[in-house]
Amino acid sequence: MASTKKILKNFWAYIVLTLGCLIYCSAWTQIFIPNGIVSGGITGMCTVIQYGTGFPMYLSYGIINALLLIAAFIILGKSFGIRTIYALAMITLFLDILPYFNLPPLVLKEGNGIMIPIIASLMEAVGISILLSYGGSSGGTDIIAMIVNKFWTISLGRVYMILDIVIIASIMLVPGKTIDDMIYGYLAVIVFSLGLDYIMLGRKSSVQIIVFSEHYAEIADYINQKMDRGVTALNAIGWYSQKDKKVLLILVRRSEMNELTDRIKKVDPKAFVAVTPVSSVYGEGFEEIKSGFRLKKKKDTDERTV
Repeated sequence: MASTKKILKNFWAYIVLTLGCLIYCSAWTQIFIPNGIVSGGITGMCTVIQYGTGFPMYLSYGIINALLLIAAFIILGKSFGIRTIYALAMITLFLDILPYFNLPPLVLKEGNGIMIPIIASLMEAVGISILLSYGGSSGGTDIIAMIVNKFWTISLGRVYMILDIVIIASIMLVPGKTIDDMIYGYLAVIVFSLGLDYIMLGRKSSVQIIVFSEHYAEIADYINQKMDRGVTALNAIGWYSQKDKKVLLILVRRSEMNELTDRIKKVDPKAFVAVTPVSSVYGEGFEEIKSGFRLKKKKDTDERTV
């Protein structure tokens, strides 16, 4: 039974990964490339190569990412690597075959040109967030961003933006391209980065909840036993009544907040609840503390043993 559930779970993960790849590739084949726009990442680099040399984008994409996969296996683990290989294969396939379906591209029109890179980059962000959420990646700067994010508390979107500056600027090396093309590219990267941060951090964001209730024990038991979350009961004094009270301090994901508040309302409709958003929570059940690499300091050459 357990093995069947695991198989179904993995099967569903690969279906969702495929959907993410399709959304991501559609942004390029139906919007970016028909409009001659470049965005960031290895995909953007391959697009610049195609614009400048005519070398097929999907081929350069596959070759470059095949080399970068070694880093994913070594640093990010075998599971990540397997799903990334699948995602890379699907993206390479979709980049190749989608143009043959003759789907109507979204082409720039006078007066609404600025909307094209915005729409395309938001589609990119949705596709990439699906891949990252299910242990996959579109390769290239995705792999680099995940490696950096594994050891340092730098947002994924910020890593992408830093890596993409040079790639976007390289469009100026292609004959016929202008400063407008570069500006469209930077706009696309900014929207993509903000969209990715909003989707990824929104999914992982947490809240701190403080509960004042005479039925604190029942609420605390529900949190421990049903939600599998920790709760701290703090000693407090009601200053008006001068009576001892218990105040519950709880940290949960934002997605779990509705379940908890509904339960509190059922247990004690008169309970006082204060909810505060928190940007980062580290520890068991939340995010791993990332401190980065630590380099060993060499002993002072002037140090002498007495």
